Amino acid sequence: MKSFLAFIRKEFHHIFRDKRTLVVLFGMPIAQLFLFGYAITTEIKNASIAILDHAHNTKSIELVNDIISSGYFSIEEEVQTYQEIDDAFRRGKIKAAIVIPSSIGSGQMPSERIQILADGTDPNFAAIIVAYLSSIASRISMPLSPQTALIDVEHRMWYNLNQRSVNMFVPGVITFIMLLVSAMLTSISITREKEMGNMEVLLVSPLKPIIIVLGKVIPYLMLSMVNVTSVLTFALLVFDVPMQGSFVLLALATLTFVVCALSLGVLISSIAKTQQVALMMSLMGLMLPTILLSNFIFPVTSMPLLLQWISIIIPAKYFVSTIRGIMLKGAGIDVVLSDMLILTGMTVVFIIISVKKFKIRL
Repeated sequence: MKSFLAFIRKEFHHIFRDKRTLVVLFGMPIAQLFLFGYAITTEIKNASIAILDHAHNTKSIELVNDIISSGYFSIEEEVQTYQEIDDAFRRGKIKAAIVIPSSIGSGQMPSERIQILADGTDPNFAAIIVAYLSSIASRISMPLSPQTALIDVEHRMWYNLNQRSVNMFVPGVITFIMLLVSAMLTSISITREKEMGNMEVLLVSPLKPIIIVLGKVIPYLMLSMVNVTSVLTFALLVFDVPMQGSFVLLALATLTFVVCALSLGVLISSIAKTQQVALMMSLMGLMLPTILLSNFIFPVTSMPLLLQWISIIIPAKYFVSTIRGIMLKGAGIDVVLSDMLILTGMTVVFIIISVKKFKIRL
C-alpha cells in the first residue's frame, strides 16, 4: 500500500510540475465554459438595421422608438430607397431593414403592411430578427377602437429565399477547414524539422530566415489552393450552394486567407518545440475561436463586449464575411477589400514575428 501511495504522489508531482498539463487540465475547461456560456446564445443584441420610413408621422415614429428602446436593435442608418438597403446588405452593415409605408397611421386602410427584409445568409439569426421585429410591430398595432387600422407584417429573406441552412454553413465550414488544415500542416511540418535537428542546419546556412520561412510555406500554399478548389467544387455541385459573385475575386480572397493561415502556422511552429505542442495549439487554439468568434454559427454582435474585442484578431471572422458576401450576395471588390486588407496585415505581422523568432535562435 505504501508503494502504491508513493506512486500516486509521484504522478501528482509530475502533473503539477508540467505547466502545459495544468493548462489543459484546468484552464481549457474553464475557457470552454466561458466561451460556450457567453458565445452560444439565441438572443440578439444591438443588431444593426436600417429604416425606410415613407410615412414620417406619429405612428411611424412610435414604431421606430419602440424598436430602439427594445435594446435588441441599433439603427445603422436611415435610407431613402430600396437601392440603399441593397447596398447596406451587400456591405454587411445591416442585418435587417424595415420599410414603413406612407399609409401607416392614416386609418384609410383596414390593414397596413410593414415590410421586414432580413439577411438570409444566416437564416437562423434572420428568423430571430424577424420574430423580434414582428413582435414589436404587433404591440403598436393593437386597435384602440374598432375603427383603428391594424398593422400587417410581411417579411422576406434576401439572398436565401428558402432559408436553406446549408447556404450559411458551407462557406463557414470551408473557412474552418482551410484555416485548421493550412495552419496545422505548416506548424507540424516545421516543428518536425526542429525535432529531427534539420532546422538547426538550415539556420546556420547562408539562407536568411525569411527565405527559410517562405520555402516552407510555398509548397503548402500550392497544396492548400488545390484543396480549396476541390472543397469549393464539392460545395457548388453537391450542396448546390449558389455562386452569385466573381470566381476570380473569390480565388483572390481565398488566396489571401490561405496565406494568412499558413503564416499563422509558421508562427505556431516558431513557438512550439514539439509536434505534439504544435498540434495542440493548432487544434485547440484555432478550432474553438474559429467556430465561436467568427460569425460562423453565432453572431458576434450578440456576445459580450470582451468577446467582440477578441474576435477582432480572429482571421476566420473576416473570411467568413468575405466568402458569404461573394458567394451569396454577389459582393464586389469594393465590399470585400477591407477584409482582405486586414487579412494581409495579419499575414505581415505573423511573418515578421516568425522571422524574429528565427533570428533569436540564430
